[in-house]
Amino acid sequence: MTEPLNPEQLRSFTPLNVLSEQQWRELRNQLVPQPLLAGQLLFRQGDHARTTYYLLSGELLLRDGDGREELLQAGSEASCHPLSPTLPRQHEARALSDVSVLALDSANLGRLLTWRLSYQDLLLDLGGSGEDVEWLERLLENPLFTKVPSANVRAMLDRLHPIDLPAGSRVLIEGEGGDCCYFLKSGRAEVFRGGEGSTRQVLAELDVGACFGEEALLSDQPRNATVTLIEPGVVMRLDRQDFFALLKAPVVDEVSFGEAARLLSSGAQWLDVRLQSEYERGHAQQALNMPLHLLRLKVRLLDKERTYLCYCDSGKRSASAVFLLSQLGFTAYALRDGLDALPAVHRAGLLCESGPGYLARSGGRTERSG
Repeated sequence: MTEPLNPEQLRSFTPLNVLSEQQWRELRNQLVPQPLLAGQLLFRQGDHARTTYYLLSGELLLRDGDGREELLQAGSEASCHPLSPTLPRQHEARALSDVSVLALDSANLGRLLTWRLSYQDLLLDLGGSGEDVEWLERLLENPLFTKVPSANVRAMLDRLHPIDLPAGSRVLIEGEGGDCCYFLKSGRAEVFRGGEGSTRQVLAELDVGACFGEEALLSDQPRNATVTLIEPGVVMRLDRQDFFALLKAPVVDEVSFGEAARLLSSGAQWLDVRLQSEYERGHAQQALNMPLHLLRLKVRLLDKERTYLCYCDSGKRSASAVFLLSQLGFTAYALRDGLDALPAVHRAGLLCESGPGYLARSGGRTERSG
């Protein structure tokens, strides 16, 4: 069986190149190259499969509904981006030579990408506020946070209650009901089942950043183990009602392509929250580029008297951007379901400019760059 690709082999692909090591591990079972023989079809025009494809080796021929053809070679600038991302597919893709491709679940990729960029934005913001960034990095690596919508993470951190405890303290007791979960901020803890002596079974030792107690909340069952501090430490408590409130995705304002056009005619501004490399490949007329992970740093350049229309590929990054902007007092809308859901004619009409675009200056003034 072919071994999965490692992150270094995929660093040239946009936007995969921003994912973290932990996220690469989460994707590991999808990182196996898929071979196609010369002449084989990768996908048909009109295909609705929510799969993101990258060309790893060989040559592909893309043919649209009007018969126009495009030769795509592995290693070219164009091959570093997803193949025919709009759904339904606007092209037929056929192998001209023996090729290999990478196929990723689009919804999962969009979730990971949005989380990563929101996480970077959050660390920048909290680091500037004097927070312990090393502790936060360890905390945010916890798998629990993959279940929390990225826009909710700051609220979760604000609801954590610190508790200083001496060595030997029992934080959780097996068999008790669950009314909260905990995160270990300092010290070490031991997880075990059973009583003392021969019946005691040590299950794990927890390090800084570990979450424990969430299983009883998710399953609505009694605690299945006891957790004791091995050395003095600090635990951060999150109450049950806060835990469940923060698992719910926030509601953000969305608009259709037609509604966006009407807002533009009234003075609204496109805000492209994708990476700069994605933006330069094609963007809306006079669209400002403020990647999600830099949005908080650049938001002072926007005008609170203006309406902003955020877009990205899947709609996930723009939803997070709209949530952030709304929290900061701006009027903003996300393009519903993103660029990939637009019909080909609308997508092509929207992404009509390439190369460097526009810069926001103080007071919301816009200038062409380059």
